[in-house]
Amino acid sequence: MAETIILRKIAGKITTDKALPYIFSTLKNGTYTITIKRASEKRTIDQNKLMWMWLACIERETCTPKEDIYMYYCKKFLQKTIQVGERLERIYNTSSHLNTEQMSEFLTKIKVDANTELGI
Repeated sequence: MAETIILRKIAGKITTDKALPYIFSTLKNGTYTITIKRASEKRTIDQNKLMWMWLACIERETCTPKEDIYMYYCKKFLQKTIQVGERLERIYNTSSHLNTEQMSEFLTKIKVDANTELGI
């Protein structure tokens, strides 16, 4: 059984959400590997505010509602193709599902597109 343990390092001190000695005592005999990866954080409120500020600017310049511009960019940059049975379908995500790194990339794409395609 895989066990997820949350580690946090703050001011040089590491804390865990579970007692490691207890977790280790529950393991059956065998060989195990431990993988540590940095957790990705959900997009920040500031990132979201920045996106909507930009979309409001684009709305003023294009007279297109910012909500429509948002869906346009989600479709343009957050689209993927999935297979449902025998059919391939295009779907797209919204920014609410992005982590901070993905949101940063999404914002960069919006900025570049608004500049190059819309002259904003």
